[in-house]
Amino acid sequence: MLNGEKKISRPLRWAMVGGGRLSQVGYKHRTGALRDNTAFQLVAGAFDIDYERGKEFGVNIGVDEERCYPDYKTMFLEEHKREDGIEAVTIATPNGTHYEICKAALEADLHVICEKPLFFTTEEVLEIKELAEQKGKILGVTYGYSGNQMMMQMRAMIEKGDIGDIRIVELQYTHGFSSTEEADKFSDAQKWRVDPKISGPSFVLGDLSTHTYYMSQLIMPDMKIKKLLCDRQSFISSRAPLEDNAFVMMHYENGAVGRFWTSAVNAGCMDGQRIRIVGSKASLEWWDSKPGELSYEIQGQPAQKLIRAMPYLDDSCNADERLAALHVEGLSEAWANIYLKFAIAIDAKNRGDHETLENLIYPDINAGLEGVRWIENCVRSADQGAIWVDFEDVPTAQEVN
Repeated sequence: MLNGEKKISRPLRWAMVGGGRLSQVGYKHRTGALRDNTAFQLVAGAFDIDYERGKEFGVNIGVDEERCYPDYKTMFLEEHKREDGIEAVTIATPNGTHYEICKAALEADLHVICEKPLFFTTEEVLEIKELAEQKGKILGVTYGYSGNQMMMQMRAMIEKGDIGDIRIVELQYTHGFSSTEEADKFSDAQKWRVDPKISGPSFVLGDLSTHTYYMSQLIMPDMKIKKLLCDRQSFISSRAPLEDNAFVMMHYENGAVGRFWTSAVNAGCMDGQRIRIVGSKASLEWWDSKPGELSYEIQGQPAQKLIRAMPYLDDSCNADERLAALHVEGLSEAWANIYLKFAIAIDAKNRGDHETLENLIYPDINAGLEGVRWIENCVRSADQGAIWVDFEDVPTAQEVN
């Protein structure tokens, strides 16, 4: 169980690029990073493209005015001059800016935590991965709900053989908040998400499905996709060529099959992230509307509901427990869990602790790479008429263009 005691020797000096007053995700990052005040300390930021608004915001959340910067380049330069300069930075900006900011941060000898999807192409990810390795830095990706401890319970049960051989994987991440064209006109956060120059080659595949896809990898680390077929739609025609709905069929190397529905036009849907893993003996199902529950259904027996924080759960699950079974946990605690693991990873990297890094499970740059690979393959399949494509046969940037 986690109770806020330090896991590293001191809090890491941390900054943000983006995540200001108008950001949809900035507060999630801060509540995650600062939940355990023994992990990170927010000391600087380039919070907004509007410098005055960003500076006012930074001061209002407790950052010294002199360390609220007009842009990330100035921040990296000025913080590098300080003895107490930042050690890590979170990038909470639109997709199209991730690559250049990540590269600049690594070149400034900073550890990086970045929003998803990381970049537009796997080529870009591989380049940044090599740079991170050269610099000896961690690059983590904020797949928020992957920090929910029931993911580790599912992973442990599958590893133990509790559900038998995996046969079917059913994934869903949908909502209805983009069901009308008006959503694209009045929300700044929505406007860039449907602009290919900023969002990249996809809308919901990158914005939603990469979350659940990584969670499925976390739960089933030995399950590899052999080929997939993606059929995507733009029900709001002005969003084309970006999709607001997509269906993905998957064949896994072990013979299992999978299906993924991702959508921003599932009208009326509020909580649409579900994961169901069907084995030869039993099934497991998790739903983000009830994040502390796990359905365990053994063929021929009454259905069971496993509840977080209980002693019958696996140690790997309860290790990330925070509030005890009487009290509800959710997205904020999941973010706190992954940020704590980012801090542990950064500290281990700084100390050369390879054993900790090898055993720590968190969304690292390899998870980011697989997310971009997933998007590329889905887009490639859809754009060729919803055909089956080999998953590992990733196109080059030239082929995509």
